[in-house]
Amino acid sequence: MKFTESLLQEKHICKILAGSISLATVSCIHQTRKSGNDKPNILLLIADDLRWNSLGCAGNNIVITPNINALAKDGIRFSNAFVTSAISMVSRASILTGRYMSSHGIRQFGVQLSEDAFAFSYPALLRKAGYWTGYTGKYGVGRIREGSFDFSREYEGRHWIKVNKTDSIHVTSKNLQDALQFLRERPEGKPFLLTVGFFATHAQDNHPDQYLYQPESEKYYADRNIPVPETASDEYFKRLPSFIANEKNEGRIRWHWRFDTPEKYQRYMKAYYRMLTELDQAVGEIIAELKREHVYENTLIVFIGDNGYFHGEHGLADKWYPYEESIRVPLIVVDPRLPESKRNLVNNEFVLNIDVAPFVLAAAGVPAPEIMQGKDFSNLYLRKKAPDWRKDFYYEHPYITSEQRIPSSEAIVTHHDKYIYWPFYNYEEYFNLDEDPHEINNSISETRYQERIKDLKTRFALLKEIAKGSNVGQ
Repeated sequence: MKFTESLLQEKHICKILAGSISLATVSCIHQTRKSGNDKPNILLLIADDLRWNSLGCAGNNIVITPNINALAKDGIRFSNAFVTSAISMVSRASILTGRYMSSHGIRQFGVQLSEDAFAFSYPALLRKAGYWTGYTGKYGVGRIREGSFDFSREYEGRHWIKVNKTDSIHVTSKNLQDALQFLRERPEGKPFLLTVGFFATHAQDNHPDQYLYQPESEKYYADRNIPVPETASDEYFKRLPSFIANEKNEGRIRWHWRFDTPEKYQRYMKAYYRMLTELDQAVGEIIAELKREHVYENTLIVFIGDNGYFHGEHGLADKWYPYEESIRVPLIVVDPRLPESKRNLVNNEFVLNIDVAPFVLAAAGVPAPEIMQGKDFSNLYLRKKAPDWRKDFYYEHPYITSEQRIPSSEAIVTHHDKYIYWPFYNYEEYFNLDEDPHEINNSISETRYQERIKDLKTRFALLKEIAKGSNVGQ
């Protein structure tokens, strides 16, 4: 699809130009379609494989993300947003349910949430409360059960999707097309909940080009040099635990796919960023539609990544491991309740993917069920005095394929340090993040940290029990 450049300047458009697909012309004259009550509409935008600092609003001067930047300017950006598991199916299950992996039980690809678990998810509870609900794109947690949403379009895995024998549509264009259809066809007088599960910027695994962007995006980044991270070298790869610092490890295998020569690095990172810019343009189109329908001012918007992404750091690619690049994600909220004085601000508290479900339920006036383990983080910016907030969190990841390729891991993360445990290998790591923010030197054996490590391990054991759903207070 050809995206109009005028959207980048927030101008109104009279129609969407169709390239690889055919869309109906959008009239410039739109009927006001307010929800008819005081409940906010809710739009949740989930990006795939996108880390916190891959956006212009987060200080990245290379990327072209004006529409997402505009959301941050109109809302609040959370600079310390993290996932509790850095892999799509687990993280998306946690977003849906507000629960840790140890509680919701999704550990493998293709497994559905149980009917009981979905019944206590944010879309099910909001639908029960009268919301018109939709889900488009990557769901990630098995298949969507029939009747779970009022509107659903589910697809992932490929960047170009066959429409018929001769025509294809890019997955990001399909995300946009389906989101616009939901917005235009929704019933009058009901608040809506729309979740857009982007497949971008996920690679198309095993395809030689990895990131198959749309032809018209070739112009982006053509004359730019993408900086290579300081830690993207064999020196730092060899500092990793031996079970990761080997050529059979999945993160290393994918590093060879994308990053093992300077030419590859530039090629694939530019392709990755082109897909990100396409995602940004789709976000801009969706926001423009909300404004045309005169519902933007009454819509709670959440933009989040489902996990982070290595750009070659530690000699790795993809995600999974409990290091910063893998577990830290973007989170931006545009909230109708947010006063002008608190817009375009940055909050540095820990906010997790498990917080999304109780957050959107609270905004809709729907009580979060006790089984949810996250918190309503609107308290961080709506209260005159910020509440006491979490100082640490628990991270967990299942093994995937085999313990040798993607080993299971657990961690406790604080603002100042991190303890990591690799269960299969009974291996420990400790990083003082104040002194070693790039997590280069494992200090688990250093005498000066032993009391601190002891305290962390005690707290780690408690948080692990809480993640299982044990009736233990934090």
